[in-house]
Amino acid sequence: MGYKVAVVGATGNVGRELLNMIDERDFPVDDVVALASKRSVGQEVSLGEGAVLKIQDLATFDFKGIDIVLSSPGASVSAEHSPRAAKAGAIVIDNTSHFRMDPDVPLVVPEVNPEAIAQHSKKGIIANPNCSTIQMVVALKPLHDLATINRVVVSTYQSVSGGGKDAMDELFNQTKGIYVNTPVQENMENFPKQIAFNVIPHIDSFMDDGSTKEEWKMMVETKKILDPNIKVHATCVRVPVFIGHAEAINIECDYEIDEGTARNALREAPGITVVDHREAGGYVTPAECAGEDPVFISRIRSDPTVENGLSFWCVADNLRKGAALNTIQIAEELIGQKSEQAA
Repeated sequence: MGYKVAVVGATGNVGRELLNMIDERDFPVDDVVALASKRSVGQEVSLGEGAVLKIQDLATFDFKGIDIVLSSPGASVSAEHSPRAAKAGAIVIDNTSHFRMDPDVPLVVPEVNPEAIAQHSKKGIIANPNCSTIQMVVALKPLHDLATINRVVVSTYQSVSGGGKDAMDELFNQTKGIYVNTPVQENMENFPKQIAFNVIPHIDSFMDDGSTKEEWKMMVETKKILDPNIKVHATCVRVPVFIGHAEAINIECDYEIDEGTARNALREAPGITVVDHREAGGYVTPAECAGEDPVFISRIRSDPTVENGLSFWCVADNLRKGAALNTIQIAEELIGQKSEQAA
């Protein structure tokens, strides 16, 4: 049986990746509709290497007859149209921040909490977590199962694609401009400081406690997905990389995990590839993870400064596993669960 699928935000970075992945993974579709704002109507987007789709107007689209909506517009757009699609009978998998902390909406990473998908019946919506949270909880899950993680301290190195196409263009234009002596200020719209040849310890808005919204997301989303008792302290940094988020993660557990046991548990876990050789180049960086599906783990080592401490390096393509792939995997798991119920 094929499904009727609508991709909302089809002209954005994640929307285009979703269309590619529908084709790549042979997702069971009979029909795919590409939706975006009125200004994009009539533009063409590719469904992988197959069909070309014309953008339709999200604002006027009738979702009746659509089975699954893969939604990745802005949060305010999603707030309006995801409930509308769900009311029409579709199941919405929403990649924005709007529904993530709604207690009636499951927040899902299929390798971590696939059982939560069943809760979608309350509102007809399943939320996709923040990109930096997704790769972290995939890595934490097998270690948490082994020794119960109490505290996580994470520093992120997040690529500009997390801010969309305009942010990627800003990095490109600033870099080019520096070489031809163009003032950086002429290419500063998306970041509060120069991003080319720089790092910025500020993603999303600041909160009253001094954290940024991105750091808050990592904390509350990890609690909702993995364990409400885990303490998470994050510092989120934007770096001059086009695609791929990296994270330096330190954990404190109830029980000691030696490096070998941790390495084996991570190797056996779904969605993870361990590349951990203690030599020059024996680790994965964002340059190698771009276009790849797994969460890559490197630099696994004990932390003797805390009881039952472990540190590791975690890298993933934020447009794939951090967004589009996780969304498609949720849809695949949803279909699988419905098939099991029907059997």
